[in-house]
Amino acid sequence: MREGVDYAVVDGKEHIIHAVPEGELPVILPDVKEFKPRDDGESPLASVESWVATTCPICGAPARRETDTMPNWAGSSWYFLRYTDPKNDTALASPEKLRYWMPVDWYNGGMEHTTLHVLYSRFWNLFLHDIGAVPVAEPYAKRTSHGMILGTGGVKMSKSKENVVNPDDVVSKYGADVLRLYELFIGPFDQAIPWDEHGLKGIDRFLKGFWEYFCDRKSVQEKYGINHSQDHPEHESLRRVLHRSIKKITEDIEVMKYNTAVSQFMILMNKLDTTIVSSGDVSSGQKVFLNQEESEKVVTLLAPFAPHVTEEIWHKILGNKTSIHMEVWPTYAPAFLVDETATIVVQVNGRPRATVTAPRGANQAAVEALARVEANVVRHLTGEVRKIVFIPDRLINFVI
Repeated sequence: MREGVDYAVVDGKEHIIHAVPEGELPVILPDVKEFKPRDDGESPLASVESWVATTCPICGAPARRETDTMPNWAGSSWYFLRYTDPKNDTALASPEKLRYWMPVDWYNGGMEHTTLHVLYSRFWNLFLHDIGAVPVAEPYAKRTSHGMILGTGGVKMSKSKENVVNPDDVVSKYGADVLRLYELFIGPFDQAIPWDEHGLKGIDRFLKGFWEYFCDRKSVQEKYGINHSQDHPEHESLRRVLHRSIKKITEDIEVMKYNTAVSQFMILMNKLDTTIVSSGDVSSGQKVFLNQEESEKVVTLLAPFAPHVTEEIWHKILGNKTSIHMEVWPTYAPAFLVDETATIVVQVNGRPRATVTAPRGANQAAVEALARVEANVVRHLTGEVRKIVFIPDRLINFVI
């Protein structure tokens, strides 16, 4: 092997590599009719023998062209730029659209992309920036990585360990929504989490309960009227949980805390399932249901997580004609975020002795009456009360 000469090994033999002379550039690629991958791993170009067979530009002997003309990551190193103006047939993209869309706000991918796609795409983008083709030197404003789904017991999935989970098998058994929701609920998005079949069953029960709630709601309202149970005090507590859920789920989605967003759904549905009319009419003891507008908000909240079952409920049970995935995202009313009650610290001479729960906004007289019957407060009120310091919804302090 001669020093300074590039070689390639083909079929166990060494072959000298020569660059195409500058005067013969560019090398025009042939039309390829069949793009199926070859069994030997070669590119489709290798099948075009009339193009592959050529003459060495140095010695004139028979030679063969290199058919591996593009690295595997070439396409993914610039596609995000083309997305800004995909129908442009005269340029990579218009400068105006590149300035509007770039850089990418948030790029999320697997850890293996850190040294492959990110490295290559940043290099390509910087080169294009240096020649004036794109307006930004860095293509991504922010990047995060998702965690890995591990096999049962916390070991990495691999065919050799026979612990790989086939998504098609899960979909066949539980449905796509269960798989999707479980993957979001299984743990923090950026951490490695082991797969657990029991978790799938829990999500399956949750979605079935979600469906049954809206079926029950439809049956009751067909019997009693659309606004049945809306005037009961219990309905106010449902509204509060709903609006808190809208706030939390919206905020969790923004920061990719999907597992806690799903947890909030479960809190919301537990509240919907267990809130009943306590007294006042013949429906006492019956479940309290949300009205049409509120029910639509609940279903819309779950739509990104379970798109299929929510679309079914949206049409078949709630009676809508358009797709739920074209709906405006729900908003919450700040007034419903405030607790109905407040926990108030009771102090004697500045030292906490108890806490009492009172309706929010309760006056000093009402809170003082509650505080004075607390055993630990009574024990420490051994002298004359000279002064009472009261901070509404927060504190009452007896100075003796």
